[in-house]
Amino acid sequence: MMCKNLHSKDSSLIAKYELCNMITEKILVANVKCSGCATTIKNELLKLSGVSAVEVDPQQDAITLTHDNEHRDVIIKRLHALGYPEATEENGLLLQLKSYVSCMVGRVNNRQ
Repeated sequence: MMCKNLHSKDSSLIAKYELCNMITEKILVANVKCSGCATTIKNELLKLSGVSAVEVDPQQDAITLTHDNEHRDVIIKRLHALGYPEATEENGLLLQLKSYVSCMVGRVNNRQ
């Protein structure tokens, strides 16, 4: 969709405006070990305002998500709280332990 061609007569102008402000970004994180981690990350990020899609690749330690750029700091803080800091951050023992808890929650959710 070309964002420049939005017309005020269009009844879905707000929806199109929101889509135009969305970006798809790949974020490299630490501590992603398995599908349990991926499930927790995906479920938690999709709860955040402004996030519309999340894909997690445990082999690459990467999260690809579509979001409005206004909430990037909230996304990074949530990942950090779950124990998956952005790869540019320091990854101490506490964050590694948090990631193991998040991993187990994701594994339980995968079985339901």
